[in-house]
Amino acid sequence: MEIAVIGNSEFILGFRLAGIHKTYAAENDEHLTAHITRVLQDGDVGILVLNSSDMERIPRKLRVTLENSVKPTVIAIGAEEGGLSMRERIKRSVGVDLWK
Repeated sequence: MEIAVIGNSEFILGFRLAGIHKTYAAENDEHLTAHITRVLQDGDVGILVLNSSDMERIPRKLRVTLENSVKPTVIAIGAEEGGLSMRERIKRSVGVDLWK
């Protein structure tokens, strides 16, 4: 399983430096939507990392798909996204509360 990161060039830079190869620069809404769709179709991606502010920019139907996605698990960084904390997202994805 691989990690994919989508966001503006500043957001993905640190992930590239950390060795993540599947990073996609999305400077506008069209690129953001296209990259997300591409990653959702990639069977090798297990985790998709997005900036939480980008989650607000994508179309509602795609956002619902991401919120309900188990593979890849979608992690929004920057704030609590969609009312779900990181703990709740992991619990929903894995099925176990890992912090207990």
